[in-house]
Amino acid sequence: MVNVNQVPGLNTLGVSFARIDFGPNGINSPHIHPRASEVLFVLQGTLYAGFLTSNPSNPNTKNQLYARYLFPGDVFVFPQGLIHFQYNVGNSSAIALTGFGNQNPGVITVANSVFGSSPSINPDVLAKAFQVEKNVVNYLESKF
Repeated sequence: MVNVNQVPGLNTLGVSFARIDFGPNGINSPHIHPRASEVLFVLQGTLYAGFLTSNPSNPNTKNQLYARYLFPGDVFVFPQGLIHFQYNVGNSSAIALTGFGNQNPGVITVANSVFGSSPSINPDVLAKAFQVEKNVVNYLESKF
């Protein structure tokens, strides 16, 4: 990623940029940019990309997934602060360019943050939050 940390001249311009190279079946895991929306442009390959809405105002409504298969030349926008992902569904490499509406968009990778923290989140909390047994939580934490 090229942001204000690599190019100080971006300071106050409100933009940053990244190139993502995906291996076959590669993934950019679910993550959040807390300070920027993102626009993704596919250069090569086929990606499955999407984002989830969060905490709908109607308690009877579930979070909505907005996802598409993207091909070279396609563009997809991820709103600021929403969990999103990209997955190379092809058997060859894929390349995408992304632009951000902030010189320092930040990134929070969901699984790494939740299951790879130090110290760990109490497994009882995670088991209750994800509605799984504690052994599932322990297994997931062992992967991070």
